[in-house]
Amino acid sequence: MKNYVLLFIFALLVNYAESQTTVNGSFVHGGINRTYSFYVPASYTPGNPVPMVIGLHGTSSSGSDFAQYRDFRPIADTANFIVVNPDGSTMLGIRFWNYGNILGSTVDDVGFLEALIDTISAQYAINHQRIYCAGMSNGSFMSYYMACQSDRFAAIAGVTGSMSVNMYNTCTPQQPLPVIHIHGTGDSTNPYTGTSSMKAIEDVIQFWVSQNNCTATPDMFPIPDTDPNDNATAERFLYSGGTNGRTVELFKITGGGHSWPGSPMPGSSEVTCMDVDASKEIWRFFSRYEKDGLVSVEQKERVTISMWPNPASDWIEISSDQLITGVVITDVQGRVVHHLTGDDIQQIPVSQLCEGNYIIYISDADHSMYRRFSIVR
Repeated sequence: MKNYVLLFIFALLVNYAESQTTVNGSFVHGGINRTYSFYVPASYTPGNPVPMVIGLHGTSSSGSDFAQYRDFRPIADTANFIVVNPDGSTMLGIRFWNYGNILGSTVDDVGFLEALIDTISAQYAINHQRIYCAGMSNGSFMSYYMACQSDRFAAIAGVTGSMSVNMYNTCTPQQPLPVIHIHGTGDSTNPYTGTSSMKAIEDVIQFWVSQNNCTATPDMFPIPDTDPNDNATAERFLYSGGTNGRTVELFKITGGGHSWPGSPMPGSSEVTCMDVDASKEIWRFFSRYEKDGLVSVEQKERVTISMWPNPASDWIEISSDQLITGVVITDVQGRVVHHLTGDDIQQIPVSQLCEGNYIIYISDADHSMYRRFSIVR
């Protein structure tokens, strides 16, 4: 009986070691004790570098709130990345991010977030070519500030925030940087059309379109109104053709409030669009990029995909261990020439395309990948 008990305890320990883990920590930076947590999925293997996604909360919120209500953890479980949820510093008892001397603050949040990356990297294997930053509201401003001030990131995301006028006028990114932004036209906290101190969202988009050398005119994809009772609809604008495949995306949420699409806050009166899952869309976007540009499909782990014939003539068949929900085909100049959405795309008609070389972007719920192919007749 004693041996059975020991075996049972050993089995529990093995199961625990293989399960997901949330780690809480703190260190002093700039004379301030800074706190944070991060989530390690069960799929993580020591010594095998994985991507990192940093999530930045809004004013008066916290890293734990962001982790709970803007939850990337279920996505991390399948896509195998580490999720980091730091806490901003406090001013008058309210947490915030200092994206450039806010109200005279001298808190060095850029240095803190870079030190946090180094701290976690000392404990876990991080792919430094695939570190991403996403923020909501004040955290969105901070994400853009990190894009302006740091060279650590492969892509960033902003939800319900913007760039301050001063940030916009002084931002000098060290390299092209893919950006995805999600914003409601009914946001009264950070209005879509901007204010005297923050830039209009479409101005911000055009700034990053220029930085990434994307085409000035986007392709527009209407989002199905799957929840007609949420009082909001969505459109996706894709600016393609950027340096090394970089793009800029805007999800314009008509009627949406100061909220994270797909994740309504309990007790909030803000209109939350349920036709879009912001967390999934952000990871779909992030998963395409490393610091030098597109991540090739060969670098994707835990996903198998077959595509034939190549060269093609009238159609392309796709076989994958994931349900394919989106396909975008571009020419070699990055111009979108064909797109499809669906629940399980297996065949793509290409008879309308001219002979030549193309790039096909294939998306499932958690990943986005690409391959080059040719059409001959």
